[in-house]
Amino acid sequence: MSTRPKKEYGQHFLRDPNILEVIGRLAELGPDDVVLEVGPGEGVLTRYLAERVGHVHAIEIDRALEPALGGLAGNVDVTFGDALQIELPQDATKLVANLPYNVATPLVVESLDGLPNVALWCVMVQREVADRLFAEPGTKAYGAVSVLVQLAAARTGFHPVSRTVFRPQPNVDSALVAFRRKELPANFRRVKAVVNGAFAHRRKTLPNSLALAGLVTREQAAEALVGIGRRGETRAEALAPEDFVVLAEKLG
Repeated sequence: MSTRPKKEYGQHFLRDPNILEVIGRLAELGPDDVVLEVGPGEGVLTRYLAERVGHVHAIEIDRALEPALGGLAGNVDVTFGDALQIELPQDATKLVANLPYNVATPLVVESLDGLPNVALWCVMVQREVADRLFAEPGTKAYGAVSVLVQLAAARTGFHPVSRTVFRPQPNVDSALVAFRRKELPANFRRVKAVVNGAFAHRRKTLPNSLALAGLVTREQAAEALVGIGRRGETRAEALAPEDFVVLAEKLG
């Protein structure tokens, strides 16, 4: 008996097994992998992963799915809880998941430095979110998540996904995005704070946005921008990811 997906959890369960081979290829699965899966749903992807990797950590918020996730292979452990609230497994080397819509962006961002052993991500997300992850400066899609993901990783794969692979069918398009970790900037925690502050009020100039976020004064931010060769009234979307690293250093 199948479980009714819950809208409050952003659940759209995988129903087409053909998409699994695409996930497996983009995730570059191997027997030594320790995979973190968030939102396993009824376990369609979980079972596929279990046959191909060393271990699977599955995190599910919905206790009603406990029967559906029963009888999994011995190399799978299921934890029930909110992935944004509980401590995630630090031994995970890959994050492979059909991410619930309402946690996709914050989970990816937090995993960049919160799960330092994750070397590769392969995530199913809304097409809008997928486009934001590797959007270019100056575009409408470019934002804080674009900067942070591009500083931490390089995209290795992209695959549009039909709405028909889900139950229920979502009202938006989806995509698989794969990206591989690169070395984080040494000041990544500070960069993250500056980036989030810079885009918090994206209609305002970057100095005004940083000041409203309480990070620095408007004058300090404008001076730092001039120091990296930018005009004091520059907006956040005009800066490339690498510019934010230099800016964070200037701001101290």
